[in-house]
Amino acid sequence: MNSYLSKTIVAFLISVLLSPISCVQKKKDAPPQEPQFTKVIAQKTSMPVKIDGILDDEIWKSAPIHTAAFDKRRQDAPQEPGTVQFAWDDKNLYMAVKFVDTDIVAEGEEDQLHHYKMGDLAELFLKPENSTWYWELYVTPHGKKTSFWFPGRGRFGLESGFQYKMELQVGARIEGTLNDWRDKDSYWTGEMAVPVSELTKYGDSFGPGSDWRVFLGRYNLSRYLSRQELSMFPSLRWTDYHLHEDYGVLEFAE
Repeated sequence: MNSYLSKTIVAFLISVLLSPISCVQKKKDAPPQEPQFTKVIAQKTSMPVKIDGILDDEIWKSAPIHTAAFDKRRQDAPQEPGTVQFAWDDKNLYMAVKFVDTDIVAEGEEDQLHHYKMGDLAELFLKPENSTWYWELYVTPHGKKTSFWFPGRGRFGLESGFQYKMELQVGARIEGTLNDWRDKDSYWTGEMAVPVSELTKYGDSFGPGSDWRVFLGRYNLSRYLSRQELSMFPSLRWTDYHLHEDYGVLEFAE
């Protein structure tokens, strides 16, 4: 066999042997799938919701219940599940959460703190579809609140965004004891009312026919967990609560 033919055969065999490796590598390095939008229904209420953390308002008996989960990379479910509901009227967007929680902790004693560093938390993110700005709003088991606003994701982290305040209403109730790791708790509930006047102050419309994105992020810290659980609704492609592209599409049900 001449030298040229030998080299040709060797090169062919090498390409065949390496081709499966190249396919695997290509698949591994493939970009994440495009986001698939989740419809999040907010039910119209004829009566204002009483923001006390007790989910006994009539609207919470009929508003769709959405279940929190991990991001889409994970196949397991949160050890301590949770749900969220939304409602609306001409003055407010309402949110109600109920979280199973065997160790309820909320060490922040004041409003307008970075409560995600201090214990359990529900975070509501709201973003107009056609604007860059968005809101990040908190309710804690302790009934404390925070309202942040950012002109765009590229300005997230600037102190000016953390100094924003709105007339946000929150309420919370716990079934257990707060900040006592020695016992075992059951759950906590929270409510929030976001003024429509705040959501429309920069020129966006609100209600049927308007385009809004919405997202719930939960922080759950507990002595009974191997590590803190970060769950959410809708599920993001990965755990980044500022991943606007994966937020749900808010639908205003009449």
